[in-house]
Amino acid sequence: MAIETEKSLRNQVMYSVFVRNYSREGTFDAVRRDLKRIRGLGTDIIWLMPIHPIGEQARKGTMGSPYAIRDYRAVEPGFGTKEDLANLARDARALGMRLIIDVVYNHTSPDSVLAKTHPEWFWHRSDGAPGNRFGDWADVIDLDYRSEALWDYQIETLKMWAEIVDGFRCDVASLVPLAFWKRARTEVAKVRPDALWLAESVEPGFIRAAREQGLPALSDSEIFQAFDIAYDYDIFPDLMDSLKGRQPLARYLDGLNRQESVFPDNYVKLRFLENHDRPRAAFLFPDARRLRCWTAFLYFQKGMTLIYAGQERGIRHLPQLFEKDPVDWQSGVDLSAYFRTLSEIKREPLFAEGAFSCGERGGAVYAEYRKGSARTIGVFPVNQPNCLVPVSAPDGAYTERISGGRLEVHHGCVSVQGEPAIFSA
Repeated sequence: MAIETEKSLRNQVMYSVFVRNYSREGTFDAVRRDLKRIRGLGTDIIWLMPIHPIGEQARKGTMGSPYAIRDYRAVEPGFGTKEDLANLARDARALGMRLIIDVVYNHTSPDSVLAKTHPEWFWHRSDGAPGNRFGDWADVIDLDYRSEALWDYQIETLKMWAEIVDGFRCDVASLVPLAFWKRARTEVAKVRPDALWLAESVEPGFIRAAREQGLPALSDSEIFQAFDIAYDYDIFPDLMDSLKGRQPLARYLDGLNRQESVFPDNYVKLRFLENHDRPRAAFLFPDARRLRCWTAFLYFQKGMTLIYAGQERGIRHLPQLFEKDPVDWQSGVDLSAYFRTLSEIKREPLFAEGAFSCGERGGAVYAEYRKGSARTIGVFPVNQPNCLVPVSAPDGAYTERISGGRLEVHHGCVSVQGEPAIFSA
């Protein structure tokens, strides 16, 4: 684990923005004008998906994937200028937020600046042509990190952007050498000592498939040596399988408990129900009550909460990556106030410092944080709406933190009627 990673990151909320589809305008300035609304959700960090020019060769769709980058050191002209990006970062900081950008260092577009100027920095197939080693990413070619000169170029690029932004979300970080990430973190700290590092770590199946082909793929235990935050993909497949009825929910909850013992004391996981690669939460949970319950449990879990732009409106349509497909901000149900309340609850120090555990009780998900005599309990009826749930709290009356109403414990149980309940005991 990165030694300097602060546990307080677990109290924070990240908001993901695909600039092209965030607005019809699709610019940095359009995001900048919406910063107060974003901050009002309880957002601490804004992550911009790739902001760089997209390759033309082998392009997917009309607009191309933002992850097929042509030039690491430039910005997509349609988004604006570097000055516009700097203004966005400045105004975000003025509101108490940090701005990070996507780093896609495993591959570039086939017609990238580096492919033209340094073809020796790429992996080549047996026929001598550049290609990609893993996945169905037909619009990219893989970099080869055996070249020290490539390391120098990539790190200098990170240091250049660190003059403007506050950190990096690193795409498919598990396929880039750990030693590179360690060195990059050290070098970037000379420019921005408090830079934030988020890794898109990968699913266990992804790691196994890569290693079967002889490709190094970093596990979470390796990722955490260089990064502050890692994706929750080590157990996310269990959540999806439980929602599809392929396995019991208990397996996912067991995974959450297991993370408490297998990762370092200051581990930070990025918790999400949706992202740009996954279905919308409102698609997974079309029932409004279940959506609220799962959203509350999302915020309650130990780690940083991720919100993908539009999630706060309960939008079911996931914008396409390869086309102009703006978020329809007029559809869905406005959950902004709900998100804001949950983010305020998440600020409690116990969510950063306490020991977390969860399981199924009385037909609901039961979770709690403990540290000494302090205890905060969450009950989430994610499946059946009305539950009598045993709780580890003395009988008496408590304040339910989401609604602000009264909650009673009798004979060691709470009676939950459809909605989640969070209280301190």
